[in-house]
Amino acid sequence: MKMMEEMIYYSELYDLYKNLLTDKQKSYFEEYYFKNLSFSEIAENYNISRNGVYNQVKFTKELLEDYEKKIEKIIQDEEKIEKIREIIFE
Repeated sequence: MKMMEEMIYYSELYDLYKNLLTDKQKSYFEEYYFKNLSFSEIAENYNISRNGVYNQVKFTKELLEDYEKKIEKIIQDEEKIEKIREIIFE
């Protein structure tokens, strides 16, 4: 994924699912994606390792993707159930 596309993609997911994240996950994610800070700068701000920030941002991205996949599956399942209802109750 190109950087701009990645930024838009994760920003959209973040808008949808941010309330499911911890405060720490939100802080690191926002500083990296919205404030354009490097992992080193964020690490310095929170007095943790650069690798710690990297791992948190990576984990948060994976979590957002997982939430999206679960929602998509629920929608697909609901569509299947609706089709079955239509067949049964026609």
